[in-house]
Amino acid sequence: MRSLDGVGVLVTRPQTQAMPLCRLLEEHGATTIQLPAIVIEPVAAQRELAARLGPLDDADLVIFTSANAVRFGAALLGQRRNLILAAIGPATKRALNQAGYRVAIVPGGGFDSAHLLAEPRLQHLAGRRVVLVKGVGGRELLAEELAERGAIVRAVEVYRRLPATPGAERLRRIEQRLAAGELQIVTATSLEIGAALLSLAGAGLRAQFERLHWLVAGARIATGLAHLGVAAPIIEAASAEDQDLLEALLRWRATLSGA
Repeated sequence: MRSLDGVGVLVTRPQTQAMPLCRLLEEHGATTIQLPAIVIEPVAAQRELAARLGPLDDADLVIFTSANAVRFGAALLGQRRNLILAAIGPATKRALNQAGYRVAIVPGGGFDSAHLLAEPRLQHLAGRRVVLVKGVGGRELLAEELAERGAIVRAVEVYRRLPATPGAERLRRIEQRLAAGELQIVTATSLEIGAALLSLAGAGLRAQFERLHWLVAGARIATGLAHLGVAAPIIEAASAEDQDLLEALLRWRATLSGA
């Protein structure tokens, strides 16, 4: 018997990010169903993005804030292999490595702006030219703190997140599977995903969500969901990394089995 046999998980990430997590969970016996709560799309063609950003040759540091920033923004680097690159976490680093680029700075203690800002090489930035490759919106902590430290910050937004619009029939099938007890877990790897999921759910589906355990990526998301009215039990992972999500789920399952 595998560790997650009999556990059904509703995975709500955008499809491209959902697939690796689904495979990992299924390897441990879980059944997964995808219901992307948001979709990711580029904000403009690469040529237009490059024109907005301007030349990169004078940049002292280029920071990618997510794997999606790499997906839609790595082409802006061109063939420049001498740029100093920073990634906000291991998933972003992997995406840059897979695109053929070496990453010089990755936070060691956690995978967010605060931990990246704690890195020694980001402490003394007076007069340094820093480029942020990011999505539309989101928290401004990174840009604000870099500027506070004296950096000359340029930001280019390369992708946007939009609420998904699944058809009524798909939502009805999800609700039926929830009612049949086939799902025990719903994921929310960002607060934006959790909020979008709640928005697209009708009253019946929202009520079913309260009977599930929510697998979330950190305390900030758990607190945010509580503010949105979610009263269901929370399983808190160390991060949104697939392995951390799996380990949190395995710990939860072990408490049920008494292992």
